[in-house]
Amino acid sequence: MLQNDVFRTMDRQECLRLLAEVPVGRIVYTRHALPAVLPVNFVLDGDSSVLLRTSAGSDLLRAVDGVVVAFEADSFDAVSHSGWSVVVTGPASAVTDPAEHERLLRTGPQSWMPIQEDVFIRIEAAMVTGRELTDLRGAV
Repeated sequence: MLQNDVFRTMDRQECLRLLAEVPVGRIVYTRHALPAVLPVNFVLDGDSSVLLRTSAGSDLLRAVDGVVVAFEADSFDAVSHSGWSVVVTGPASAVTDPAEHERLLRTGPQSWMPIQEDVFIRIEAAMVTGRELTDLRGAV
């Protein structure tokens, strides 16, 4: 049996600090009435949202614009059997304000894929939860 202290719940600020340290996460959304998970690179925009960059005609944009999604990122160490996972849940929307779009072209995420007609997707961090996994080797 695992001890109760194997997982530690993290507060919002610690979760956001850890998110800022990793370049890739996964967006969780619904596609054709089924769950879908897509790895994406991202950046945080302050402590209120996650930003993704995609093409204007992308399936992702059509699927998430105006709906609630989850975004998850994590980091684990197989040697120490430790790590963390953070989930951001909130409404996703395309950034449509021209001034904001221009700012994000300079400061937002740079896509790892070729993009035509850049569009930024903002996921509002309505709920941020996270757990840290401590070394399990001595916990069983």
